Amino acid sequence: MSEEHYYEVDVKWKEGRIGELSSPVLQPTIECATPPEFTNGVPNIWSPEHLFGAAINSCYMATFLAIAENFKLPFTSFECKTVCKLEMVDKKFQITEAVITPVVHLENNELQDKALRVLEKSKQNCLVTNSIKTEITVVPKFL
Repeated sequence: MSEEHYYEVDVKWKEGRIGELSSPVLQPTIECATPPEFTNGVPNIWSPEHLFGAAINSCYMATFLAIAENFKLPFTSFECKTVCKLEMVDKKFQITEAVITPVVHLENNELQDKALRVLEKSKQNCLVTNSIKTEITVVPKFL
């Protein structure tokens, strides 16, 4: 498999502060907009800030699933929440922090140390978190 891959995402402005994201290889399209915290922002539509968090969250999950499989970690469920902090830094908005909270239901609670190693390796190997300057914190929970 090649070491280079390309992923195309297109956006088309619809009206006001609303656009539509698409990709030639994906369905459905996704509406996106300026979040309501900003002038003329639109509530209840995916914003760049939400999509940033979604990129972190989905990549972390995909990385966890691959590493857990390699480590033969038995678990029955995985859920994850990512909360991103947006703030003004040097007169520019930046997402400065993302807190990832994975919740893993292990088949055997005696495997928590192994699960913690898998979660840490997932943070270290997540291509999205490795591609951004945002500070990443993982706060795992086990059921």
